[in-house]
Amino acid sequence: MGFKKEMWSRFFGSKSEQVRDKQVPDHMLQEGKEKKEEQAVTAPPPPPAAEVELELPREHAMHKLCEMRVQRAKGLSSPRLRLEGREDFSQSELRKELGRLQRVLTLAANSRLKEVRVREEKAQADAQKALLIKQGAQPAAKEDTPAGQSAQSEAQKNESAEQSTQQEIPTPPPIEMDAQPVIHISADKLSAWLIVFPPIGEGKDLDREMLDMALAETGISFGVDEELLRRLPEDRNPYFSLFTLAKGKPAHNGKDGQIIEHFDRVVERKFEVDEHDRVDYASLHFFQSVEPGGVICEAVLPTPGEPGRTVLDQEIPAKDGKEAPLTKGQNTEISEDGTKLTATQAGHVEYEGKTFQVKAVLEIAENVDYSTGNINYMGDVHIHGRVCSGFSVRAAGNITVDGVVESAAVEAGGDLIVAKGIVGNTDSVVRADGSIFAKYLENSIVHARENLQADCIVNSEVYVDGEVQVRSGRGIIVGGRIRAAKKVSAKAVGSKSESQTRIYLGGEPCMEYEREELAEVIEEAETELEKLEKRPNSPDKLERMKRLQFDLSVNRIKLEQMDEELAKKQEEIENLGGCKLVADIAYPGLVLTICDIKARLKQTTSMCNARLSNGEIRFS
Repeated sequence: MGFKKEMWSRFFGSKSEQVRDKQVPDHMLQEGKEKKEEQAVTAPPPPPAAEVELELPREHAMHKLCEMRVQRAKGLSSPRLRLEGREDFSQSELRKELGRLQRVLTLAANSRLKEVRVREEKAQADAQKALLIKQGAQPAAKEDTPAGQSAQSEAQKNESAEQSTQQEIPTPPPIEMDAQPVIHISADKLSAWLIVFPPIGEGKDLDREMLDMALAETGISFGVDEELLRRLPEDRNPYFSLFTLAKGKPAHNGKDGQIIEHFDRVVERKFEVDEHDRVDYASLHFFQSVEPGGVICEAVLPTPGEPGRTVLDQEIPAKDGKEAPLTKGQNTEISEDGTKLTATQAGHVEYEGKTFQVKAVLEIAENVDYSTGNINYMGDVHIHGRVCSGFSVRAAGNITVDGVVESAAVEAGGDLIVAKGIVGNTDSVVRADGSIFAKYLENSIVHARENLQADCIVNSEVYVDGEVQVRSGRGIIVGGRIRAAKKVSAKAVGSKSESQTRIYLGGEPCMEYEREELAEVIEEAETELEKLEKRPNSPDKLERMKRLQFDLSVNRIKLEQMDEELAKKQEEIENLGGCKLVADIAYPGLVLTICDIKARLKQTTSMCNARLSNGEIRFS
């Protein structure tokens, strides 16, 4: 044992190590007293980046090297294997990198430990060989002794020889193993870490030449921490710690271009109710006005990609951003530099299809009367006065009327906004392919393909393919007939005088009305055709009959198509539960029909919520 301890001391100590005088951790001196841990290292889900550390089992070669070192080097701590400098790693990437680091360290530590064992065995063998050579050089003594005294003399000689051997064992020279830098490069080659194994025996401590040689062998030449290379050889304990040696430059792909839009694609219909629960319909202008040269949208140009460099000084390519092109629409143009879409004329900005378009707005400063005549326009119309009785306004876009619509025919291809209200008769119809917004409806026939919003409806015929909302202002529906495909909601329906108010829910009200109109036209044409047949033949009669027969044929085809479409709709709504009437109060005289099921309200009902349930209308 004395021989082994002496050899161990010679192999793993040096004079320079005697000056290290810090306390040695106790756990490093308890070799063989702890239980074995699992051989494979599995990295748990990583804590925050600053605390990511690789833990090695106690029997790992790294710990064995550290224990050899600690016997003579004061102040040595356990290996500190903390990955730093890569906060961008995801958990899965971090687990993989820790696994790669473990394999690199295991290979390097096992190789160094094996080299130590080989040199130890060689030193022991050389010492034994030297001893045998020395013993073989001594001459054997010749003595004449009796046979009885021969055995005792031989034993004494052997004991004397053993004592002499222990005293004469030559001390083998200490092994020399210099400090060894070990470099680990990340999988993406954007980081490199350094760990240094300490010298053994009379080997050299870490110096700059060793570090430069390690860099040359691994090919690392970009992003090297020169301050670390300068400082580390001067550090009193640079061993068994993982340092960030080099950082590459990540590639950054260019940003894609984008379009900044200065106008909304869809104009939200927001109703602002004042403290008196009234809606200012005059402020419901859904126009997005623009002047000639006004910027509708702008294109932000893409940015080029910025290539990166690995720690091996290899270029990492980057992609340039993709261009976001502007699309030219009606009455718009793209600037010469391709970054702006501007209006070529004043008008209203709308988004249709995949482009912004500028549609001209026809401004009528006063009333629609004899001074203007009837209006037919392929855009939007804004009437600052009223639409007088007997006149018509037809527009392909939205129509806004700041005053009243009297007994006039108004047709909007979009929405219709009437700031003050509609006062009509049975001679004219107000239509909109979009929604209708009006202060009130009185004695009017109104059609809306979408929804209807009003403060009150009195003695009017309303056909709406969506919902009827009468919740602002007085919020009453009195008299007339209201047909809505989905829902009718009001504060009050009917009156205390029990005036009859009819509400129909379900179906396609506008199409049904158009079918009735078409059926009347067909009936009138058939009557006229019968009268013509009774007249004497003449060129005018034959020409008129041909025209009527052609019109009848076309209208009958249209009627058949309408009947087929209505039949399909009827099948879809047979079990509708969404059709309902909602009112804060409903009075007797209300007749409600849902999908051909009719019910009459016989008593005043508060918080009325009527719907079809199991083939029966229930008021609750």
